[in-house]
Amino acid sequence: MHTDYRSSDIRDFRDEQVRTASRIEQLNQADRAERLLDQLDPQRTYAQGSLIKQIADDGGTRVLGPKRLSGNDMSHDLRLFVEDVSDAANVPIESVGERVLTVEQLSQMFHVSTKTISRWRQQGLVGRRFVVDGRKRVGFLQSSVDRFVHTNPERVRRGSRFRQMTDLERQEIVEAARRLTSVGCNPAEVVRRLATDMDRSVETIRCQIRQHDKSHPHEAIFPDATGPLTDEIRTRIYQQYRRGEPVDVIARRHGRTKTTIYRIIQQMRAQWILSLPLDFVPNDQFPRIRNDEVIFAAPPEGDAQARKMRVPAGLPPYLASLYDTPLMNREQEGHMFRRFNYAKYRASRLREKLDAEHPQKQLMDEIERLYDVAVSTKNQIVRANLRLVVSIAKRHVGSHENFFELVSDGNMSLIRAAEKFDFARGNKFSTYASWAIMKNFARTIPDELKHRDRYRTSHDEMFNATQEPRSDWYEQESAQSQRVSEVEKILRRLDEREQKIIIHRFGLDHSHEPQTLKQVGETLGVTKERVRQIEARALSKLREAAAEEKIELPDSVFETE
Repeated sequence: MHTDYRSSDIRDFRDEQVRTASRIEQLNQADRAERLLDQLDPQRTYAQGSLIKQIADDGGTRVLGPKRLSGNDMSHDLRLFVEDVSDAANVPIESVGERVLTVEQLSQMFHVSTKTISRWRQQGLVGRRFVVDGRKRVGFLQSSVDRFVHTNPERVRRGSRFRQMTDLERQEIVEAARRLTSVGCNPAEVVRRLATDMDRSVETIRCQIRQHDKSHPHEAIFPDATGPLTDEIRTRIYQQYRRGEPVDVIARRHGRTKTTIYRIIQQMRAQWILSLPLDFVPNDQFPRIRNDEVIFAAPPEGDAQARKMRVPAGLPPYLASLYDTPLMNREQEGHMFRRFNYAKYRASRLREKLDAEHPQKQLMDEIERLYDVAVSTKNQIVRANLRLVVSIAKRHVGSHENFFELVSDGNMSLIRAAEKFDFARGNKFSTYASWAIMKNFARTIPDELKHRDRYRTSHDEMFNATQEPRSDWYEQESAQSQRVSEVEKILRRLDEREQKIIIHRFGLDHSHEPQTLKQVGETLGVTKERVRQIEARALSKLREAAAEEKIELPDSVFETE
């Protein structure tokens, strides 16, 4: 007996009929309840007392409350009532005056699964209980089935399409999906085409492929699209997005939806923001600032009468470039350091509101904007004081020190000094930075001398007297520039796709490592074999161009695996 009635009055009425009514009365009540089901409107409400009297049909004087039930709740309880009273009647299936269908027979008749029959019962198909071979089983009168089909033709037709899948059909789906992926189809295209060819729903095909990949991970059709995303894959997706690849291309490559890719990008972006170095020198004025336009405004103008320093002749290009950036006066320094630390202060306060799992794009945009302001401001401060490092390095360089190594070491000290300088104390930054640089030199130069003494040998004089066989550094730089120019010249002989493949394969843009055929194919959306064909054709063109331009190429140039 069912216990999930929505009306206690109908449940009590069922209990009464099960105890007191005869088999004939019980069957008649089941028939009357089933006929009432066809008359119920789900959008209306009904007085349950009136319906119970129609089912009983005995002219009784039951006292029932005025409670009303919706059409859906009344239909639910009447279906349970029909099944329960037929169960109590103990009717042998052979004695029924019309055809009775079991769940299995009904499933075969409509080419649906038994789960679909269970759903139909919840949606209006009335079942009864009969005695079959000494056991109670659910059955359906032919008249009840005809009535359900007549009132639900679309539901029956749609259910017939979702027939139970055979093992042979599953194997066909897997093999067809593998063939489509081998010719470059993405997951969405594979699922859509198979759903059309096999007259199945898209979700059915997708679930079958997903189950196969989960059960056979080493033979997975879409290995990157199964299971949770690892940190390695999430990082790879974010790097591809940062390189400027379109989101739809990334989604197809990893077998994910664009919504998933966007969510991963935002989460990885939030993790990157949470790792930003936003340590700042605190200032009592920062919390009280309401209008930061003055903070982020252009710095005060310098002394227009200041004489521009003349660049000494014969300086290496790096040292000569230092004179392009003018020095800052006290007012400019104060403004720049206030902007530098206030930008990091604001960014750190906003970062405290950031939720790594559900980051807000506008909040991250503002934090990144403030961080970019802080980095740009620090770079301006450092560039304006690079001459200070050179000046101090000149005084500390000796016969055993490399001047440019000292400058490089001093530049790092200058950057650290800029991050720790407190402008509110009124000191000039050049004073603070000078002490930081000299303190670093005083520590590192003796340590370097000790390190050299530890490995000094008796053959130092011979080493110093031996002529350096390598060419001059300037000659090497000039030769490299010429080689770059020659490569760029012959690359112009290729079309756009050939140039992309050669540049990616040999790392000619100097921003990425050389890529494999498979990696290049994924980037351009073509197969590995197609990339190999285009590469061979492009290399042939390059060798012809080099011969025409009379460019000497070593044998190892443009060799691949």
